[in-house]
Amino acid sequence: MHAPTDHRPTDPLQRERDHLAASRAALTAMREDVESLDLRDVTGTWVSAAVLQNQVELRIAALADLAHTPLFFGRLDYLHAISEELVTGGAARSAPSKGGGGRREGGSGERFYIGRRHVHDAGGDPMVIDWRAPVSQPFYRASRTDPMDVERRRRFGYTGGELTAYEDENLTDPAAETFTGSAGGSTASALLAAEIEKPRVGPMRDIVATIQPEQDEIVRADITGTVCVQGAPGTGKTAVGLHRVAYLLYAHRERLARTGTLVIGPNRSFLHYIEQVLPALGELDVAQATVQELVDHVEVRGTDTVEAATVKGDPRMAEVLRRAVRAGISLPTEPCVVVRGSRRWRVPAYELVEIIEELKGREIRYGAAGEALPQRIAHAVLLKMEQGGEAPDDRVQDAVARNTAVKAVVKQCWPPVDPAKLVHRLLTDAEFLAECADGILDAGEQAAVLRSKPGRSLRTAPWTPADAVLVDEAADLVQRTPSLGHVVVDEAQDLSPMQYRAVGRRCSTGSATILGDLAQGTTPWATGSWPEALHHLGKSTAHIEELTTGFRVPEEVIAYASRLLPAIAPGLAPATSIRDTPGALAVEHVQDGLTEAVVESCRKALAREGSTGLITADARIPLLAEALAEAGLPFLDPGTETSSEARLTLVPASLAKGLEYDYVVLDEPAAVLAGEPDERTGLRRLYVALTRAVSGLTVLHSEPLPEQLTG
Repeated sequence: MHAPTDHRPTDPLQRERDHLAASRAALTAMREDVESLDLRDVTGTWVSAAVLQNQVELRIAALADLAHTPLFFGRLDYLHAISEELVTGGAARSAPSKGGGGRREGGSGERFYIGRRHVHDAGGDPMVIDWRAPVSQPFYRASRTDPMDVERRRRFGYTGGELTAYEDENLTDPAAETFTGSAGGSTASALLAAEIEKPRVGPMRDIVATIQPEQDEIVRADITGTVCVQGAPGTGKTAVGLHRVAYLLYAHRERLARTGTLVIGPNRSFLHYIEQVLPALGELDVAQATVQELVDHVEVRGTDTVEAATVKGDPRMAEVLRRAVRAGISLPTEPCVVVRGSRRWRVPAYELVEIIEELKGREIRYGAAGEALPQRIAHAVLLKMEQGGEAPDDRVQDAVARNTAVKAVVKQCWPPVDPAKLVHRLLTDAEFLAECADGILDAGEQAAVLRSKPGRSLRTAPWTPADAVLVDEAADLVQRTPSLGHVVVDEAQDLSPMQYRAVGRRCSTGSATILGDLAQGTTPWATGSWPEALHHLGKSTAHIEELTTGFRVPEEVIAYASRLLPAIAPGLAPATSIRDTPGALAVEHVQDGLTEAVVESCRKALAREGSTGLITADARIPLLAEALAEAGLPFLDPGTETSSEARLTLVPASLAKGLEYDYVVLDEPAAVLAGEPDERTGLRRLYVALTRAVSGLTVLHSEPLPEQLTG
């Protein structure tokens, strides 16, 4: 009897390609299984049927096979067998096979392919393991000093969706060198660097294949705690925050399905830029919003002076609003007389005063107290009924609470509050503002927030972004804002204390991931320290992590930008970069024809592969837009998705934060500085603009550069 012939290819690269093809076929089968589900007889009502159909449609979308998104990017060869819980996080699995979770030939350990989503074959055996599963963690954290029971880690390289290379690390042999294999003569000795440095065309990509150990610790941090990440430019803090959302949804899906998850960004351009990251990781149901969209109680049509916006964003306004909400409470001087049938029941004024004072002292929401007051008065009436020999029940108490006399007392002593009307009055009635702000805001601060043109009605009032936050605060004082399970806030350093409070209300019973860079704070009210910001957020016990190793911005560029740090963030450690790219920075002084030089620099950048961002002062946007049009160089607005046909974006400096381009042309730094209210804010805005480049930065100027950059 002859042993069976092994027809598997001997070429390791071809074996990996075969596994990729088999995994894609398995994913297709998984999707077809879901599409073939017949839901007609599964549910009893049309509501449950609609809910189930929606869940099925989301599942089908999550199982999409994206042609240019590899199903797996790595492989782990374990020394020993792995427990089921590490593979599935607790769910049962089939016996291991020679697929994504199978026994290795010649060893007792198992092999796992690591990818963006779980893929299994027809028998339920894993072909690809989700990167978020516990068994995948060593792919990001294992090292030769701590191999975590992994013998070999393999990384894969792809070109246009085709697997073309691999790189092996033997983690159990300190003397072993990295082994590489590739197709077509290409080198795979720097797969990690190549993945990081891929040209930036299209929306922001995930970093699931390149997450570093310090990033992974943040991604997998427990959901019960809030994490604050201070991240220098290029350290991947935004990507870390988004991957943390994906991880939490994997590890705590049922919990977050009930409570919800939200990603908050600085503007719509930024949110559009990052919106494809979570879908690429299989997560389709995460809400995104700006802070302004969160507090969308009134139509914003006005703007504040810097002084007014700063005062309105000050945390002292919370107490001013608390006083304003309670300003209408009055104490009764007459008894409440309730007539029921032939009998009259009298609650003396002093008892009513005691009830109202007790509710005031409990500091519960104004609306909740207003709803409790008629019941409290009714309860006092019921006590008198019992003393009079009657035996009233709860139905009688509810009826008394709806009695006309009780309603009249409540309306007079605890009148309803409309948050928008209240804030409108506060900002237009000098006497009312003085009463509520006494001992909190001085006369100059009160004058700064008062509207010179109040508007004839609430609808036509010149509401500003800071006003909308005040309305949100007042609304929460009246009725509690529902809390989500987890909130991610990016570019958080620019939020005012009152905006932090608005965000904190959305995760008061949940957790948060706060992302930012103190050096990039460009609002007059930008936070000075993370402990202070976390206090306003209501998360004072949050753990603060600092990321200083850059993976995106070349070392030459980040070192140049870091010259500004002593002036803009004296206590902050400068970032370093793993990317040493000689020639990545060019600084050119142009005596005549700056606009023409900028256009020509853009043309040269476009001759190379990848995206190009032309960043300039907001005031110079029309001039450069006209120059680019005359030169026949089409351009996009910030946040618009780049493509192979449209790779140039004209970016106002005020919208550059959070965006990145392969090549950046920075026009006239002096104009960027001049567009800000003070030098420090201007230097911070310039720091942002200088750190948007992934491959190369060209700075063109005709006016002198800041002295910090000339030393």
